Amino acid sequence: MTVKTMLSNPFLFAMLRILPARLASWTGGWLSAHVARPRMKLRDARARTNLALLRPDLSQAERETLLTRRWENMGRTLAELANIDRLVSPAHVSVRDEAGYRAVLDMPGPMIFLTTHVGNWDLMAAHLKAATDRPPLGVYDPPADEKVAAQLKRARKSYMGEAITGSGGAARAILRHLAKDRAMLYILIDERRDQQVWFPRLGRDLPPSGNLDFTLRLARKAGARLTPFYLARTSGPHFDLHWHPPIDPATTDDTDIMTALDAFLGRACIDHADDWLALHDMDLTQPGHQPSSGQSSSDM
Repeated sequence: MTVKTMLSNPFLFAMLRILPARLASWTGGWLSAHVARPRMKLRDARARTNLALLRPDLSQAERETLLTRRWENMGRTLAELANIDRLVSPAHVSVRDEAGYRAVLDMPGPMIFLTTHVGNWDLMAAHLKAATDRPPLGVYDPPADEKVAAQLKRARKSYMGEAITGSGGAARAILRHLAKDRAMLYILIDERRDQQVWFPRLGRDLPPSGNLDFTLRLARKAGARLTPFYLARTSGPHFDLHWHPPIDPATTDDTDIMTALDAFLGRACIDHADDWLALHDMDLTQPGHQPSSGQSSSDM
């Protein structure tokens, strides 16, 4: 059984739905670490190589412990898809400075919420939708595997609300949405392509591209603020929601925005490498894509 099977198997998904949310999360973690991981040696090796580059301050034994925990967390995230509605509660999500976060949600004007594949990004979207009356829209890239894409669509239908792919015509549709009163957009900016992650920069000299470049242009056209946030898994199906004060592109240039996003979301990807999906989807050994020494310091 692979991680893909966990997503595309209706019986397994139904079983995870029947189980208590905590037990379902544990089951997904166990299956991923003990069944999927041995069958995904290439991704495991790639994650190990990348982690050694990003965290040279850790011993080999410490990195192996982190990688094992990471496989468990990846499986938990997939299994939790069956129970997202049960996890949208203070019992599972604690908000850092909740009063400040509520004040941000109540601000006027359109807002674009940015995050990365850290913790549980589907729960992040569901929690955001439940926390505010802003008209929601999510942007996503469907998996190439049709069975996996169909299962994800079914799983997300009940809690994500309206979502749109980044295919043709998406920009116009999103701009129309952002013209609504206090509309919000939810988008992940660490998309993987060509065996690389183009954000965070990890000290590399990379210009904004992909979802991030798309987001910056959208924000300027729509007059929308940018609010970075993420969920950090604390234990089992329990998370802390971290957020950054909104960034106004009208008064902040792209260089300063990139610096702020790297310092907040980029740092989160390293600090929570045990729960960052992209660690096994990039090859940081390729020329021009090696992280700078400044990103591999022991204070991470």
